[in-house]
Amino acid sequence: MNKKYRKTIIAGNWKMNLLPSEVKPFADELRALLPKTKSCEVALLVPFTHISTLRRSLKDNRISYGAQDVSVHDKGAFTGEVSAEMLADLNAHYVTVGHSECRQYHGDNDFIVGQKALAVLEKGMSPIICVGESLEQRDRSLTMEYISYQVLAALSFIPEGKERQIVIAYEPIWAIGTGKTATPQEAQDVCEGIRSVIREKRGARVARSVSILYGGSMNPKNAKELLSMPDIDGGLIGGASLKPQDFAQIISAVTEVTGEE
Repeated sequence: MNKKYRKTIIAGNWKMNLLPSEVKPFADELRALLPKTKSCEVALLVPFTHISTLRRSLKDNRISYGAQDVSVHDKGAFTGEVSAEMLADLNAHYVTVGHSECRQYHGDNDFIVGQKALAVLEKGMSPIICVGESLEQRDRSLTMEYISYQVLAALSFIPEGKERQIVIAYEPIWAIGTGKTATPQEAQDVCEGIRSVIREKRGARVARSVSILYGGSMNPKNAKELLSMPDIDGGLIGGASLKPQDFAQIISAVTEVTGEE
């Protein structure tokens, strides 16, 4: 599958880390370390409390930004929730939906994930739809059955013609924050399977245009090999995104893979 039809994205997911007062120093350090290349889009997905500060700290368009979750509701008496319209008003570019931690701790099922993805799309942003299997599901050879269902459930909420605005992130649950990672071939097999599901449901032209990221403990040591796989279009980076030098090295790995200066 030719990568020229889709974007390469390196997105950092800070989770519930760093303080608002630490955002500007981080952004300044990262900007100084970024390779001078346009071979990929760089994004930071931060807590709601950090978005405004990050927006002010990014003095150019080299880094996009966004949120880690969103409400299914537009507005109203939903204390503690943040709507897609609020995020769009901050000019957020991306919003993750369906991260395994939100599925586990917040009770987000596939129906809710689809609703959230649609809410993000309707406000002109791109949802990063997270899918992945547990270790038990992998051990029982249920990986693609489970992930295919997650992808199909999400696609059922995506209007035709809007597919190119979505991003899929494959994050094996057993590899998140554990230091474990799927082998490059294991990750490629699943990402290829995800693209096949999209192709069967929405056609080859759509399938080749959707960016699919790998999100399971990608780091400076394994990034180049993972990013060399034909169906892995970037990474959803957790722990390594909290260290500017590590994050920049992962971004540099894209340049090594593409050969772009």
